[in-house]
Amino acid sequence: MDKQLTLGGLSRQEAEIRLQQNGLNEVSETKFNFWKAILIRLWEPSAWILETALVIEIILGKEIQAGFIVLMLLFAAVNGAIQSGRSNKVLHQLAHELTPQVSVFRSKQWQKMDAKKLVVGDLINLRSSEIVPADVKLVSADLELDESSITGESNSVKRQKGEQAFAGTEVVSGDALAIVTATGINSRSGKTISLVNQNSAPGHLQQLLGKIIGYLAILDAILAVIMIIVAVVRHENLIEMLPFLAMLFIATIPIAMPSSFAVANSVEANILSKEDVLVSDLSGIQEAANMDVLLVDKTGTITVNRPQVTAFYNLSELTDDEVIRNAVSAADIVNPSVIDQAIINYAADKNDRSLTVKQFQPFDATIGYSVAIVGPDRQSIYLGALKRLMTIDDGQTPIPATVDYNAGRTVAVMRSNRLLGIFVLQDQPRADSTASIQALQERGVKVVMLTGDNRKTAQIIANQVGLNGTVLPFADLNNDTAIDKLAGIAEVVPENKLAMVKQFQRRGYIVGMTGDGVNDAPALKQAEVGIAVANAVDLAKRSAKLVLMTDGLSSIVKILDSGHRVYQRMMTWTITKLSRTAALTMLLTFGYLVFRFMPLTLNAMILVAILNDLVTLVLGTDNTHITLQPEKWNLSNLSKVAGVFASGWTIVGAVFVTTLVKMGYSVGQVSTGLYVYLIFSAMLTILMTRTTRAFWLSKPSLSVIIAITLNCLLTLLLAALGWGITQISGVLIGMTVALTIIIAMVLTLIWKLINLSR
Repeated sequence: MDKQLTLGGLSRQEAEIRLQQNGLNEVSETKFNFWKAILIRLWEPSAWILETALVIEIILGKEIQAGFIVLMLLFAAVNGAIQSGRSNKVLHQLAHELTPQVSVFRSKQWQKMDAKKLVVGDLINLRSSEIVPADVKLVSADLELDESSITGESNSVKRQKGEQAFAGTEVVSGDALAIVTATGINSRSGKTISLVNQNSAPGHLQQLLGKIIGYLAILDAILAVIMIIVAVVRHENLIEMLPFLAMLFIATIPIAMPSSFAVANSVEANILSKEDVLVSDLSGIQEAANMDVLLVDKTGTITVNRPQVTAFYNLSELTDDEVIRNAVSAADIVNPSVIDQAIINYAADKNDRSLTVKQFQPFDATIGYSVAIVGPDRQSIYLGALKRLMTIDDGQTPIPATVDYNAGRTVAVMRSNRLLGIFVLQDQPRADSTASIQALQERGVKVVMLTGDNRKTAQIIANQVGLNGTVLPFADLNNDTAIDKLAGIAEVVPENKLAMVKQFQRRGYIVGMTGDGVNDAPALKQAEVGIAVANAVDLAKRSAKLVLMTDGLSSIVKILDSGHRVYQRMMTWTITKLSRTAALTMLLTFGYLVFRFMPLTLNAMILVAILNDLVTLVLGTDNTHITLQPEKWNLSNLSKVAGVFASGWTIVGAVFVTTLVKMGYSVGQVSTGLYVYLIFSAMLTILMTRTTRAFWLSKPSLSVIIAITLNCLLTLLLAALGWGITQISGVLIGMTVALTIIIAMVLTLIWKLINLSR
């Protein structure tokens, strides 16, 4: 690329005028449609079951029951639309904050700016790993591009100088100047370059809950078959049973699960955005609670990534000034790396300027150096890794024994295949690295440093920041390596990172990883908690689940906190869902088999489903207790805990129903009594499972308190006045409430014993 630009780009004034005329380089997104979201939720499997029950009730002439089913349908649809709108709003706000940066030449000066501020006519620089921010015409060199985002083809294509490159494609290799030809809606892609992937694969928690729901559905199917067989044997009306069987399955289907997850994760995504952490995949938050290994890049994360030249060795007959002048000529002044900037700054301190550059090829990781063509005889100057340049040194220049390779990174300059000099660059740990690493270690997370440095240099940095243990070269890493004794992995190239993530995952770890380069993208995508650091390239940010907007590791502790809060809230939701679903289905089956009637009317059943889900929706805002160790989602443990609550409430409920029947209460009164029992037991289960302490000692959030209070008051009001359900006496209501509170205290003691044993 010719550094003596013949293309002038635009002035700031011209660009501002065009920006006002044509607007930002973005496409207006399809706005969330509340009514459309409702209709979508009225046409899905869970809704079909309710709608079938609705048709049956209408045929049977049961208008009140039909009305309650309509109420439940609308509740599920409207509530789902509201929560979808909330999470949609949060994610789109975060997406706009992840706008890519681009290098633009304006008013005869290179500068970084948001890609959305580009206008037609802007001169920009495109290089490997970047996203093409608008439709452009290449004017200085060829580029290899990944155009799968617009063509669907995975193979990269080569675009030659003078050809078009399109918005949203990725630069695989090369470096070129380009003129913007179309922006926003006028670009070929016709869409905003968004880094947020809202259609990611489900996390471990969703997968676990999917299994649980599957088991509950099997249980429901078995119970339904038993009741149908019994009904046939007894010659009872199967048609009248269908709405109840439908509700049996509805009780299992987690109508509120998507909304509960959206609320819990969106709340934390909002909190993290205020802490300079952007969330591009909500599952990354909840996975953070389980993370027990964090692979961290040394450069720029543990260290400040602003290396300085601390030593210079002249290996030639040229003067020091001449060698430095050659080195700065091969540094990239358009889009300088931290190494380039260190060389440029060192030369500036000595008032040395570059030679006249005829042609320039920026640093390419595949070859390990940059190349500048200078002078009338067009000699080549190379700037890159000492080891790589030594392999092409014709004269086999002797290296002085005084060169301290452990003092930092060695960068060499070569001209015409002859080494001229060596620069030693040092990068110091960030001031907050030691404290941040200690905080992560106290949370049970094993921090492992990754670096391309040699083992000795890496060990020095590891010791400085409190990473106790051994630093091993990547080549020595194997399945027998003791992770708990590992401080870092040295001599790592980007291509090794994916293999390391997979190896740790095979050994049962939940892996977090920080990264910044294009070659880090596959590993960031593979890791359960992929974290792109502040200076990461666009592709790395798009591949990660979380993006740090500030340097260092301190923000990762905040991610852990958010993950633990989501975990605790979803643990409460899961145990409550399991226990109340199992209790409800078992009590319905028990009542039908023993007493030949459903002990809960359809209206009461629908109220139970709606009121329970209303509370679980606000659990995403609940106060939580953050633990200091990684959490473990364990199906057997969850089943054991939920089984205790389900068994307790089911046994007591069966005795309660039997007592009411023997005392001569009508079917309707038994149903209302059981309805009050189920609502209060569900509310108390939420209070018990949200803390490991006695539930009366832990204060929920205001939203949870309000939701539980309103649920209980509404239940008491409906039971006392007989609205939609059979009226019962205040004495029976009081006895039912007292019974549930006493049983809750007993179950609390059992719950505490279970937690102490874990």
